[in-house]
Amino acid sequence: MSKLIAPHASPVLLPLLAPQEVRAEKISNAWSLKKVPLTSREVSDLFMLGMGAYTPLSGFMGHDDWHGVCADMKLANGTFWPIPITLSASGDLADSITANETVALVDGDTGDILGTMEVAEKYRIDKSFEAQEVYRTTDGAHPGVEKVYAQGDVNLAGPVTALSEGHFPETFKGLYFRPDESRAMFTERGWSKVAAFQTRNPMHRSHEYLAKIAVEVTDGVFIHQVLGALKAGDIPADVRTRAIQAMIDNYFVPGTVIQAGYPIEMRYGGPREALIHALIRQNFGCSHLIVGRDHAGVGDYYGPFDAHHIFDQLWDGALECQALKIDITFFCKLCDGMATGRTCPHDRENHISISGTKQREMLVAGEDIPIEFSRPEVVAVLKEYYAGT
Repeated sequence: MSKLIAPHASPVLLPLLAPQEVRAEKISNAWSLKKVPLTSREVSDLFMLGMGAYTPLSGFMGHDDWHGVCADMKLANGTFWPIPITLSASGDLADSITANETVALVDGDTGDILGTMEVAEKYRIDKSFEAQEVYRTTDGAHPGVEKVYAQGDVNLAGPVTALSEGHFPETFKGLYFRPDESRAMFTERGWSKVAAFQTRNPMHRSHEYLAKIAVEVTDGVFIHQVLGALKAGDIPADVRTRAIQAMIDNYFVPGTVIQAGYPIEMRYGGPREALIHALIRQNFGCSHLIVGRDHAGVGDYYGPFDAHHIFDQLWDGALECQALKIDITFFCKLCDGMATGRTCPHDRENHISISGTKQREMLVAGEDIPIEFSRPEVVAVLKEYYAGT
């Protein structure tokens, strides 16, 4: 019997991906249905539903679930859920779709059929309300808010059947694991306490330090990176993967870390996104999520520890996956190593602050990256990438 944490609000995972042997027939039949084009965010959400990462959801949310999630972080039945998972349509297509109709879900860029949905409900939303409640701002310059404002006029809700996983299984062989597969890996290794590390960037010394703290207090660390769409300037997943593996191979004890990826698209929702990252990792079998400075933040929309504080605001039983909260990390010249404000007694003038943004700026400018900032094996991979851009 597995000693891993149970999936969120369900005794078992609930993947919505149709079995491989019936997908071709279902896709063929779906061509006769009305086709709802999906944005990149909606495509990502469909893939997450398909693999079971959004357990216990059965599809895209109806009005009561949407409103409860925005206002109180609860589905209509009281289950904790921090960010709406919705699908929109507009114009004549939205007007033509009726309740109880089955529609095809297609990639808005390629036209490929990715799934079907039984439409149970059509409804309109207050986009400003969603933006303010979920992202704490109505500023359209925020990338998550921008996506909300760009949604169609009408939301479509209902259970879905995923018929594709896109390019991810082939493009990221050896990296793309579904929740049932990650759970099997943890069980095979004898892990019961697993800390997830969320990243959309190559790992510099601060990231490495966070992961090593987690290794000390759990059975292992699941470095789980974003494979979905990112914002301009972020380093592509294949480059990031090689850089992270270089760090793992040279600076971690073998068998303490698993590198993997998943098809989510970042919303840059700060505190709320930290919560859904924990919920998702619970479905993958992780008992903890490493939450450092400004988790899933962007710009100055959130305080550096807002993502820490929001976990303290949850009610008992809301979420089983716990936050492993870690202070701001830096290299201290007097300590001669990585430290945090809780472990280093020295003044800030002795601290070398480390950030992915600063590292990217230095790489673009062709500057040398100091050893206190990033490992040379990691820098070599990144320099090769920037030399070719």
